[in-house]
Amino acid sequence: MSDLPPKPDNHSSPGWLDEVIIRELGPEDSFEALTELLHRAYRALADQGLKYLATHQDVATTIQRVGQGTAFVADYRGDLVGTITYRTPENTRIPQKIPIASAGSLGQLAVEPQYQGSGLGRRLFMHAEQFARAQGIKALALDTAEPATHLIAWYERMGYQFVEHVQWDITNYRSVVLVKFFD
Repeated sequence: MSDLPPKPDNHSSPGWLDEVIIRELGPEDSFEALTELLHRAYRALADQGLKYLATHQDVATTIQRVGQGTAFVADYRGDLVGTITYRTPENTRIPQKIPIASAGSLGQLAVEPQYQGSGLGRRLFMHAEQFARAQGIKALALDTAEPATHLIAWYERMGYQFVEHVQWDITNYRSVVLVKFFD
């Protein structure tokens, strides 16, 4: 990583955040760098014993997962400092309790550890939501580890509501599924 600014002292929007460009993942971007970003961003969760796929996925898995929809990256002066993937309805496992067919999902939200809490994750999230709504999506689902209570609380503050629990084959924890409905 080149000359990234130091971690902000508070959670207000620092000036460097104004320079971050959120854009669609492009052919100029490195899947290796994206995979490494995911590993760094999820390391604290892995250290808690939570086996999110993003903690250990290989480059081929990253390519496969972003291919399920549209990946966005946060670009700061040519460095990838965050990402999120919007998955289309056909690539979304719709929980039975979501009474709507046109629901997409969000995943692989990752922010460089030193910028977590700076507002960058919120910007990525809002960008992906706006994109999904422009595609005619009526609801977005997401899931996270039940023990990750700080993430669940953050998603709830973003307007997501608990729907159900799911045990995925690829994780070592029970997931909490949340959904946000759009008018």
